[in-house]
Amino acid sequence: MKRRPLVIAGIVALSLAAALTWMFRVPSGPVMPTGKAPHATGWQAVTVINGLVHPWSVAWLPTGEMLIAEKFGHLRLARNGALASEPISGLSEIRSGERSLLMDVSLHPHFAENRWVYLTYGTGTSESSSTRLARGRLSEDLTSITDFQVLHIVSPAKPGFAHFGSRLLWLPDGTLLLALGDGGNPPLRLDGQLMREQAQKLDSQLGKILRLRDDGTVPPDNPFAGRAGVDPFIWTYGHRNVQGLARDAVSGRIWANEHGSRGGDELNRLTAGGNYGWPRATYSIEYTFGIISRETSRPGMVDPVVVWSPAQAPSGLLFYRGDKFPQWRGDLFSGSLKRKEVRHIDLDVEGNVIGQQSLIIGDRVRDVRQGPDGFIYVLTDAENGRLLRIGPQSN
Repeated sequence: MKRRPLVIAGIVALSLAAALTWMFRVPSGPVMPTGKAPHATGWQAVTVINGLVHPWSVAWLPTGEMLIAEKFGHLRLARNGALASEPISGLSEIRSGERSLLMDVSLHPHFAENRWVYLTYGTGTSESSSTRLARGRLSEDLTSITDFQVLHIVSPAKPGFAHFGSRLLWLPDGTLLLALGDGGNPPLRLDGQLMREQAQKLDSQLGKILRLRDDGTVPPDNPFAGRAGVDPFIWTYGHRNVQGLARDAVSGRIWANEHGSRGGDELNRLTAGGNYGWPRATYSIEYTFGIISRETSRPGMVDPVVVWSPAQAPSGLLFYRGDKFPQWRGDLFSGSLKRKEVRHIDLDVEGNVIGQQSLIIGDRVRDVRQGPDGFIYVLTDAENGRLLRIGPQSN
C-alpha cells in the first residue's frame, strides 16, 4: 500500500510530461513555426477614441468620418475624434437573434453614388446560428441605415456561437470576398461529424472564403461554378476561422490570417480554388493536447506562408501602402488578440516573408487598418475599447 502514492505520482508526472510535450511540440513540415518577435522601434500609438464597447471593425467615409462596428450590434459614427451620442439606427434586424454578433463593416466601392454599407453578423439560437451578409443605405445625415437587405445567409446553419469568421474584401472587378469560420470546436457536431470537417466539404460554406457579386449573387467565373454537388459561392476552402483579409493593389496578392487550435495560427496567400488544409493538414493540436492530424502538408493543399505557435489568435490584417512609414510600405500588419500586439510581417518584392517584428499594444487587438491619412489605426477589443493611431515616434 505504501507504493500507491508513488505510482499515482508517477502516472501524474507522465501525464504532465505528455501534455507539456504536446504543448511545446513543433511539428515537422515545410514551415518553421515562429513565436515571439523582436520589438519594432520608431513608432508610437495615440488614442483617438475611447469608450467603444468591444469594437470589431472600422471604415472611413469619403468625407472623413468613421463607421465603427461594435460586437453587440451597434454601428457608431465618429467625427473629429468623438463618437456621435447615439448609434446609427436601422439595424434592429442584426440584434434580433437569441445572441447576435456584429462583425465587419465595409463600404461599396461606389459608395459616393449609392451609399451602400455592407455588414457581416452572426445571429440565431444555440441550436441553429449562421453568419449573414447584409447591406443598407447610409442616410445623408449619417444617422440611420435604410433599405436594409440580407444578401446572403451562410449554409448550413450550425449549432453554437463560435467560428463565424468574418471579414470582407472588395476585389477590383467589384466582387466581394466573405471569409467564414468552420463552425466551432469539439464537441460541436453537425450531421454526426465534428464541425471542423465542414471545411473540406465542398457542399458546405463553412470553413470557406466565398466570392459574391455586390447584390449577393454568384459570379459565373467562380472556381467551382457549374460543378455538380459543389457550392458555387466557394472561392477557397480548408480554413478554420479566418479573421483578416488584405490585398496588395500593386501585385494583386491576397492574404488571409486565421486561428489555429492551440497554436498553428496561419498566414496564407490566397489563390482562387485553393485548399488550405484544415483539418487534414495543420500545425495545430487539440485544446486537450491530442492529435488533429499527423500531417502538416499534403499534395493538392496549399502550405501556409507563416505559422504562429504558440498562438497569436490573429485578427485584422493590413497591407500597408501609406507614406507615414516609408520603410514599412509593402508589408503586412496582423493584429493579435492573445499576444495583445500588432505583428509586422516584413515582405520582399516577391511576397516572401523575410522577418517579423512586434508592436506591443497591451490590449487585445481586433482590427488593423490604414487610414486615408496614411497612418495605421488599431481597434482594441475591450469593454472600454479604443481606436489608436500609430505614427512615427516623435523626436
